[in-house]
Amino acid sequence: MKQNLSSQFSKAVILILLFSLRAHAQSGAHPLDPLSKEEIAAAAETLRAAGKVTREMRFQTIVLSEPSKQEVSSYRAGDSIRREAFAVIYERAANKTYEAVVDVKNRVVISWKEIRGAQPGMLIDDFLLTNSIVRQNSEWQAAIRKRGITDFNEVQIEPWSAGNFGFAGEEGKRVVRAISFHRGKSRNAHARPIEGVIAYVDLSTKKVIKLIDAGVVPVPKAAADLDMASIGKMREAVRGLQIGQKDGQSFEVRGHEIRWQNWRFRYGLHPREGLVLYTVSYTDAGRQRSVLYRASLSEMVVPYGDPSAGWFFRNAFDAGEFGIGRLAVSLEPGIDSPENSVLFNATFANEGGGAAEVERAVALYERDGVVLWKHVDYMTGHNESRRSRQLVLSYFANVGNYEYGFNWVFHQDGTLEMETMLTGIMAVKGVDRAAAHNGSHGHLVAEGIEAVHHQHIFNFRLDLDVDGTENSLVEMNNEALPPGPRNPYNNAFTVRETFLKRELEAQRQLNLASGRRWKVINTGVKNSLGQPVGYMLFPGENSLPYAGLNSQVRKRAAFMNAHLWATQYANDEMNAAGFYINQSKGGEGLPRWTRANRSIENRDIVLWYTMGTTHIPRPEEWPVTTVHKLGFKLMPNAFFSRNPSLDVPKP
Repeated sequence: MKQNLSSQFSKAVILILLFSLRAHAQSGAHPLDPLSKEEIAAAAETLRAAGKVTREMRFQTIVLSEPSKQEVSSYRAGDSIRREAFAVIYERAANKTYEAVVDVKNRVVISWKEIRGAQPGMLIDDFLLTNSIVRQNSEWQAAIRKRGITDFNEVQIEPWSAGNFGFAGEEGKRVVRAISFHRGKSRNAHARPIEGVIAYVDLSTKKVIKLIDAGVVPVPKAAADLDMASIGKMREAVRGLQIGQKDGQSFEVRGHEIRWQNWRFRYGLHPREGLVLYTVSYTDAGRQRSVLYRASLSEMVVPYGDPSAGWFFRNAFDAGEFGIGRLAVSLEPGIDSPENSVLFNATFANEGGGAAEVERAVALYERDGVVLWKHVDYMTGHNESRRSRQLVLSYFANVGNYEYGFNWVFHQDGTLEMETMLTGIMAVKGVDRAAAHNGSHGHLVAEGIEAVHHQHIFNFRLDLDVDGTENSLVEMNNEALPPGPRNPYNNAFTVRETFLKRELEAQRQLNLASGRRWKVINTGVKNSLGQPVGYMLFPGENSLPYAGLNSQVRKRAAFMNAHLWATQYANDEMNAAGFYINQSKGGEGLPRWTRANRSIENRDIVLWYTMGTTHIPRPEEWPVTTVHKLGFKLMPNAFFSRNPSLDVPKP
């Protein structure tokens, strides 16, 4: 009887899911729309029904298996579309990783394969399991007692990705390194590190395989809580500033498509990559012109510069190891985004195969962009100027102690900008007062607290399609001419433009002396001046890596080796350091793909831009860091024949 009821219930669930999927398909869905809750559930249930996935196995990923460019470009509203899910599944008992593709409309498993030697990114289960394993370990308990802490419930334990250092006993195992904080009654545990206690944990056998105690350092006592009551007396508040649009927003939202001014694009919040832009185009004289097909954060890494036992392994890949997109937080209206924002929820698969929704995960809003352009006729005093408006698509992610914000900013002159915002709490270590000093591998930021030097290095995948897919890459360098007949007054300089024709020669560094920039052009399309249309990558703040070329982190994050990479388009080349970065040995992603040295001349090409900042801590950044911005711009370069923002009217 129970089996019969269970069977009837399963059939009812399937019917409901099928009805929901058909309704979704009939509601104007687009091939690039993220998976719905119903589609996520259908993918998981299909794999279970096929006997591929048991209840004990965990879904590390269930996302849209994106259709080909050709399929997307040929799609017309109302067309029937394929809806396929890509899933990564982890079987802890056997320490095996699987990939699957599922047709969620027809509930068919298209493919299923084991990925040998691969460890998927971190799971929530990994965090819970690490806490349980470490907390029960007698060596860890003894080390904590040595620091005068007897209530283990007051200790916060965090697993860090282990990297791959070739340590004995770790090969082929799922390993993390656990660090501890004395939370006590404080809200900010990260201000109270239990320095020098590191547990090496095998999550497959569920054991601590090594406990390191590098020596007792006093645990910082002072709280560093950030709420107003804890901080104390506040300064006088600034007077109210109203941000509103009494006539409503200027943009139009159609599902996941957004239209504003002359821009049209689609978006998604990917659990690994965060905000993804799709099919970005600009309407010019009534004609919709393609700019880029897909843009997103491909990978990022945060290498720390301290070689001590508790720090050498701290090289977090916040996209590939932790999934920065799924760490999106709910935005607080009026603070995290302005009052005129439209806020969107985001849906992610959970590890059980269901779906979880993050409310208010993405903000879309217009903001003032200061003066757009201006000229005063000094003879008559007549002024012509315009105020600019910008459209911002934004989200924030919480990655442990740090927060990252990402803004895609659309300008009225055809510029597309990425603003990356870094804030949160610096990673710190406890130090003896007598031993504390500025200089070594960190800087003192509070009594007994040293913030460690580190870098934040990002790589963005930019699939530009400038008026089509047959594009080429050109490098621009400013050069002063030598004195002589061509430069009689020693003031002349020119711009040398060089075609980069193959992948290996397109691995380039920034050059401050020459103001180096790059542009993607379409030699088959000319503006009215006879110039090939193009878009230019305009760099912002950047840095070089300080980890050695043969260091473990540099091998795994080889995208750090160049500020610019370019590849011939391939739909399975998405992640700059490779797809399975957790505990990887290195060599995957860009270094492997570019060995083929494919042509990038008059081809469908992809730019990979690496940008970074070197964070040398200051006391003014404690106990929380004010937002630091860095980013880049994609600017039209001969894409138009004149300033495209001339038609912006006065209000």
